[in-house]
Amino acid sequence: MNLVTGATGLLGSHIVEQLRAAGESVRALVRPNSDTRALESFGGVELALGDVTDPASLAEAFKDVKTVYHAAAAVGDWGNWDNYFVPVTIGGTKNMIDAAKKANVERFLHVSSISAYGHPNGKGMVLDETAPLGVNLHKWSYYSRAKVEAEKLVWAAWEKGDLPVTVVKPSWLYGPRDRASMPRLIKAIRAGKGKLLGDGTNRLNLTYAGNEAEGCILAATKEIALGESYNLSCDGVISQSEYFNKIAECIGAKPVTRKVPYAIAYQAAFWMEFFGHLVGRKTPPLVTRYSVWLIGRQCFFSEDKARKQLGWKASVSYDEGIQRAVKWCCNNVDGCK
Repeated sequence: MNLVTGATGLLGSHIVEQLRAAGESVRALVRPNSDTRALESFGGVELALGDVTDPASLAEAFKDVKTVYHAAAAVGDWGNWDNYFVPVTIGGTKNMIDAAKKANVERFLHVSSISAYGHPNGKGMVLDETAPLGVNLHKWSYYSRAKVEAEKLVWAAWEKGDLPVTVVKPSWLYGPRDRASMPRLIKAIRAGKGKLLGDGTNRLNLTYAGNEAEGCILAATKEIALGESYNLSCDGVISQSEYFNKIAECIGAKPVTRKVPYAIAYQAAFWMEFFGHLVGRKTPPLVTRYSVWLIGRQCFFSEDKARKQLGWKASVSYDEGIQRAVKWCCNNVDGCK
C-alpha cells in the first residue's frame, strides 16, 4: 500500500494518478471537506479521512502501508506563521514521521522544495544537492522557512536510524489541476498585463507535474535513493520569456514584451509585503518577493543527480505540457475560459 498526503493538490494528485495507472494500491489521506473528484476519477483509490495536523487520525491511514509520499504542506507565499505554516508543514511532518516509525514503513518520501535552499541568487550560479538550506531567507519567507524546518526533521529521523528516508525538491510546478500559478498567468497575459522580470532571458526551474510525479516514484522505489536528496527541478531549457509566450500563444494573446527591472520589482514587493503585514492582510499582495525570486532569479538548480542516479527524464515536453495545463485551466477555472 502506498500512502499519499496532499493527494488533492497538484503534485499529490499526479502521484496518485501514476501509481494507479501502474496498478499500485493507493490510499490518499484527505480531509473531510476535500474535493476528491479527481482522485475518484482515477479508480480504485482508497480514501482515508484524516489530517496531518491530527496525529490520532493517522493510525488507520498507515495500516499496511509500505511507502509514504508526503506531499502535504502549507502552500503559498502568504499566510499566518503560527496558525498555518507551523502546524501544517512543520507539525504535520513531525506527525507523519512519528506515524511512519510506528508503522515500520519501507520508504518515506518527503516532498521538500528547492525553496528550502533559501533565496540564493546570482548570474551563473548553479546549485546542486550539496547546497546549504535556508540561505538569504527574509523575515516573512514563511513557506521557505517551514520547508527548511520540515526537511530538518526528516533528516534527523534518518540520522537516528528511525526512518528510511528519501527527499525530493520540486521546483515551480505546472500542469492540469494547477489552480495557483497558471490561472494567474493566463489572466494577466490575456489582459495584456503580463510583464517580464528583468530581460526575460533567465532560465527557469520549471517542471510539469506529471514529470515530477514520475521522479517522485523513481526516488521512492529505487534502492540507490535511500538516504539521498534529489532536485527534481527542471524538464529542460526554457527561459522566462519563452514560458510566458508559449502560454500567450496557447490563448491567442499578444506576446509578453513589457519588462520591469528585477531590483525594482523586488523592492516594490517588499513594500507590498510590509504594508500587507502591517494591516493584517489575509490575502497576498499583488506581488511578493518570493514570486519575484521564483520568476526572475538568475541562479539555477541542477537536476543532474536525478538524471544520473534515477534515470529521470521529461516524458512530457514543455510545448505539450503547457498546452495541457492551459487547456485544463480554460476548462475548469473561472476567469480563464
